Amino acid sequence: MLKTFAGALAVAAALAVPGAQALDVDPALKDYKKSAGVEGSLKSVGSDTLNNLMALWAEGFAKEYPSVKIEIEGKGSGTAPPALIGGTAQFGPMSRPMKAGELDDFEKKYGYKPTAVRVAVDALAVFVNKDNPIKCLSLTQLDAMFSKTRKKGGKEDIKTWGQLGATGEWATKPISLYGRNSASGTYGYFKEVGLGDGDYKDSVKEQPGSSAVVQGIASDKFAIGYSGVGYKTADVRIVPLSAKDGGACFDASSDNAYAGDFPITRFLYVYVNAKPGTKIDPLRAEFVKFVFSKQGQTGVIKDGFFPIPSAIAGQDLKAIGVE
Repeated sequence: MLKTFAGALAVAAALAVPGAQALDVDPALKDYKKSAGVEGSLKSVGSDTLNNLMALWAEGFAKEYPSVKIEIEGKGSGTAPPALIGGTAQFGPMSRPMKAGELDDFEKKYGYKPTAVRVAVDALAVFVNKDNPIKCLSLTQLDAMFSKTRKKGGKEDIKTWGQLGATGEWATKPISLYGRNSASGTYGYFKEVGLGDGDYKDSVKEQPGSSAVVQGIASDKFAIGYSGVGYKTADVRIVPLSAKDGGACFDASSDNAYAGDFPITRFLYVYVNAKPGTKIDPLRAEFVKFVFSKQGQTGVIKDGFFPIPSAIAGQDLKAIGVE
């Protein structure tokens, strides 16, 4: 998965400044230019991770087209496919790819599959309280903390911070686990990559949104949880991760995300009902063009995620019939 991801984003590595957090939009992306005759309303239903970003895009788009109304509902990636299938939403933001069953259900109704538009890159971060001393965690250790099945090969159930090498007051303190609910694409992606498709422990405190996960960790000194990197606050810290025990640890930086070195890196998607061989309507087309403009991808950086390079933008615009 990471090799494929890194290959898809090879061009983007040039966007990150080595050894720094500075990040720029691909200079090949164009400024958005307003078109005539764009009107109507749009609704987006899906990912909570993408909720703030969809709102930023909607705000920017509304400045260009004040008469266009955009409604955004972010209750989890699992709510996107039914909304697209039922026609109650024009956009389905998801923090994971659609599952085979979801694609099949859509195809049964429309005769073709929905189109995935890759709109941003996210390092799915593991957060701890700002006072936590842990310097690095492996996916095996994460699995032993969050999962009761330990499919990553952990030898023991990890319940205390002392088992991870913490000393002093931390040594005997139980680990408090925070995560998302099952409607969340982030829940599903962490389950797949972090837990090897194992089962979560019953003790994980499931939260309705990414902000709630981070807020819980900020107020619980001995907590750990996962969320999109864009939700970081001053009260939490992101833990560097390694793919295996004893392996190199990588920060959740843009450099490491684009290279595929950070082991829980993913695309963020917006799914669209686009019949192959045809062009989508002007309103949806202009919104997607705005997302892939300099203004739209600047919003990605503003929201704490990493921008899409022009090569991928071009591929995905072509896929939905937008020139």
